[in-house]
Amino acid sequence: MQQMLTISSVTLPVSPLGPENPLPPLHTLPDPRGGLETTAADAEMAAQLAYGHAESLLPYTFQDGYGRERADRRLKTAVLDNGVLRAEFLLEYGGRLRSLVHHATGRELLHRPPHLQLANLGLRNAWFAGGVEWNLGTFGHTALACAPMHAARLTRPDGVPVLRMYEWERMRRLVYQLDACLPPGSPVLLVHVRVFNPFRQDAPVYWWSNAAVPQTPDTRVLAPASRAYHFSYDGRLRRVPVPDWQGVDQSYPGRGEQAADFFYEIPDGERRWVAAVDAAGAGLAQVSTGLLRGRKHFRWGTTPAGRNWQDWLSGPGRPYLEIQAGLARTQLEHVRLPARSAFSWTEAYGLVEVEDAHTGWERATETGTAAVERLIPRERLRAYHEQAVLLAQAPPEESLHAGSGWGALERRALSKRRSRALNLPATPFADATIGRDQQSWLSLVRKGAIPTPAPALPPSSYSVGPEWRALLEATEPTWFTLFHLGVNRYHEGDHEGARQAWEGSLACAPNAWALRSLAVLEDDPGARAELYLRAHALSPRLRPLTIETLGSLLAAGRPADALAVVDRLSPADRWHGRIRMLECRAALDDGDRARAGRVLDTGLVVDDLREGEESLDALWWDYHGQARSRSEHRLPCRYDFSVSQY
Repeated sequence: MQQMLTISSVTLPVSPLGPENPLPPLHTLPDPRGGLETTAADAEMAAQLAYGHAESLLPYTFQDGYGRERADRRLKTAVLDNGVLRAEFLLEYGGRLRSLVHHATGRELLHRPPHLQLANLGLRNAWFAGGVEWNLGTFGHTALACAPMHAARLTRPDGVPVLRMYEWERMRRLVYQLDACLPPGSPVLLVHVRVFNPFRQDAPVYWWSNAAVPQTPDTRVLAPASRAYHFSYDGRLRRVPVPDWQGVDQSYPGRGEQAADFFYEIPDGERRWVAAVDAAGAGLAQVSTGLLRGRKHFRWGTTPAGRNWQDWLSGPGRPYLEIQAGLARTQLEHVRLPARSAFSWTEAYGLVEVEDAHTGWERATETGTAAVERLIPRERLRAYHEQAVLLAQAPPEESLHAGSGWGALERRALSKRRSRALNLPATPFADATIGRDQQSWLSLVRKGAIPTPAPALPPSSYSVGPEWRALLEATEPTWFTLFHLGVNRYHEGDHEGARQAWEGSLACAPNAWALRSLAVLEDDPGARAELYLRAHALSPRLRPLTIETLGSLLAAGRPADALAVVDRLSPADRWHGRIRMLECRAALDDGDRARAGRVLDTGLVVDDLREGEESLDALWWDYHGQARSRSEHRLPCRYDFSVSQY
């Protein structure tokens, strides 16, 4: 069969992303390393654990405007097919590899949910399960999970078509590209990844390729390791034996009650691979060249909470697990990428068949290594990688899909300073991609001024960094430019400078955005709540601002005022799940047990409940009187999402 690269589509029930949250994400990103006991880490791991944490999500905004209602939508895809495998990529959702089908058996090698349901598991909140995702940025699911990718066509010297997907990662200021292909007769999909730092400063890099696969009680995860690192909710990093630990064979994720992740310590010299195989020893294998060092498996567990998360994301009766590969050995580390240099490696995905997959660990991993070698010999993968390194510098032949305009904007800003750092032929960021969110910033670059919108209109986007701060400081001070200057100063840690800019913004024109930002700066709960109330009065229909205002009133010990705000809301906001949850908390704090009961008893669904958030079960126990209730009032299954029980 002729190797094909086509642009197609798939129609799925999709939960719409909804409007992005226009409030700048000023709160510090959680640091999962905080307080972590790391005596099990060696010197290299300890250094990488201490390096590179991103303090802020900026310049990204939160994507939290979705719900659970889904509607059919046609999604644009790129498809590679060589008659052995068919690979389908979602170009509008981070280039996610949604499907990998083995033609001869008709087997789908990946977990492929029948819908696309968003949930609060990503850096920007919105995330969805299934397929293979490409995570660049910092600890967590990438900020680009629900963003479009640039896509283009290339051709290898031997005539094989190549799909190139690429983007500008704004948090770390990195260019990344994925060149995917299916050579003639190849039993593996080849994905060459290149992460490029175009600047004069070193950059912290985090990368994990996460592959979701179906899970049954007999699914076994294999990797050539006898030890693994495990993070637990008691704040400890442990180095544990593989596969038997705590009296359980942990290599069978579908039999484990607790949610868990295990980072395999693959010895130097061993091939870097991981596989999830079924009762017959067949399943997906992921193998790479040596730079991609880490391997991991993640399971949700079989508790009600674990089942609830999987049912929410994938629909009832579709359990899954993830096998993952990363640059570091664990997902709490960042790797240093030197100035003006690149990391590159090649990954391969295909159907592996492992003899003796369910025997003793040593025998199972020996036969697994042999099966991986049959699937894609080490030297052949190395040769593919060397060829891909050369092709990675070639310019695209045809554009297939446009990503964001942020790379083009950054290129224009750099060109203004006579820098050609983003004039990259292999990953062109064309002016034609600049859209609405970039227009104000383009005006600042070209004319030194930003059009000033009405103060009632929420900002649509943010740009941060020393270059943008300098441009803002040089432009005419308006409520809008001073507001953005404050955001830049805050991002750089200049909180007093941020305060001055936001107070200047208010002096130009009353606006909710500067008031809310000043509220974030305020240490006193009472003063913070007053600032939030003033901001909310100027923009009472902005749901994210309502949620923050209610939270501030509760923190200030003003539950009655929080209930009064709820009572004035529009019906759409009044019945929003998170607002109802805050109403329930306010009612309990105010002593109105009947009102709290009406919320809990009618069924409370919080569409953007965060993984690890314990708000729902805490409400239940507080409503039923804490200690006594745990035996008298069992937590309803519909409210059980708490990882603390894992």
